[in-house]
Amino acid sequence: MHEPPRLPEGSFAAWSRDRLAMARRGADECGDVWQLEPGVYVAAAAGPCEAVLRRAQDFRRAASPLFPPLKRPSGAPTSEERAHAHAARMRGLRPQAVAARIGEIAPGTARFADQWPTGRDVEILPPVRDVLAGIGVRYLFSEDTPTLLPLASQLFLAREVLVRPSRWVWPRWIPTPARRFRTRQQVAFTDALRPVVRRRRSSGRLGDDMLGQMLQPSPHYGLLPEEVVLDTLPGITVATFETPSRAAGWILLHLARYPQAADRVATEAALLPADPAATTSTHLDSLRYTQALVREVLRLHPPSWLLTRHATRQTQLADCTIDAGSTVLVCPYTAHRDAREHSEPDRFQPERWLDDAGSPAKPGAFLAFGTGPHGCEGAALAMAMLTLLTAQTARRHHVSEPPGPEPSYQVTTFGGLATVGLRLRATLRN
Repeated sequence: MHEPPRLPEGSFAAWSRDRLAMARRGADECGDVWQLEPGVYVAAAAGPCEAVLRRAQDFRRAASPLFPPLKRPSGAPTSEERAHAHAARMRGLRPQAVAARIGEIAPGTARFADQWPTGRDVEILPPVRDVLAGIGVRYLFSEDTPTLLPLASQLFLAREVLVRPSRWVWPRWIPTPARRFRTRQQVAFTDALRPVVRRRRSSGRLGDDMLGQMLQPSPHYGLLPEEVVLDTLPGITVATFETPSRAAGWILLHLARYPQAADRVATEAALLPADPAATTSTHLDSLRYTQALVREVLRLHPPSWLLTRHATRQTQLADCTIDAGSTVLVCPYTAHRDAREHSEPDRFQPERWLDDAGSPAKPGAFLAFGTGPHGCEGAALAMAMLTLLTAQTARRHHVSEPPGPEPSYQVTTFGGLATVGLRLRATLRN
């Protein structure tokens, strides 16, 4: 085992650019794309990064190694079944579906703010993750949340064990202890979910949550097979809270470091209903500056800082010829700091996302949720959760950093970019 890089605040941008510059000096130059080593290319500028993510036919996304389908007599899901599963998930995750359920999302974010112990330093990521897990699992499974939430927490733990940095890269077919632990937790979650699926289908009460949407027959595909439903849900369950939790850490840190921005969020949030369950998509849309702040933090610190694609054929990217079978590394972190896309790219400036009317101005590349056919399915849900968490926190509290060393960064390929041991203090606003 070895420790991941840990760097003080303010240095990661320089570190990232320095590492890429070092690689470039020893690589074949191709403008904004270069060959890092044989068969591995780096796209760090905004234009090539967006191009790779949008050209899904040329640059295939690798299958997730975290929660692969369990081995079954029927074999792996077919390409048609995977497409059916994606369409079924999106029925429950599209922006319109999320907007209709804002009143179910908001109470959890308010509870987080209400339950934050005031007047003392708190390691904040664990309670953030707990509350977002509750919101995410309830969004997926509604009344079946009490059964599935503890198992979702175990899936998250299995993921953390699986992505822990190691000096060895084992072939996927080797049953390492971490992979065996992952499989046990995945089986436990699936075994608990199976009777839920069967009960809903047999009763005809499918529910209006995401699982219910997946169980609805599709006019194009028909009924999604039970095993495909079961295989697709462990990964999406963890994704509803794991990545947003990392993002929330950065957002809360910026509320502490930029009190004037936090005050502006608090002013906006003061207009939210006193009863969080009465919050609607109209209220969410009114949080324009809060959404801009969230986007700006995600621009500066995208939780998934490195994405991997594989070239399906020989093709051109910018001025570089990419050979078939090559790996292309897409770096949203550096793309977001491309000065051709964003003025003063290292500066925290939420206003860049607002025009004079206070609506999103789309001032450049934004790849925090990816883009193109394989963009994050849960982007609308994540933005709703993060915006409401930010608003409710700033509405109730001033957030500050305790004296002492700067919080650390943890950088891993799968784990993304996360704060480590982040401690913050909340004091009640008047």
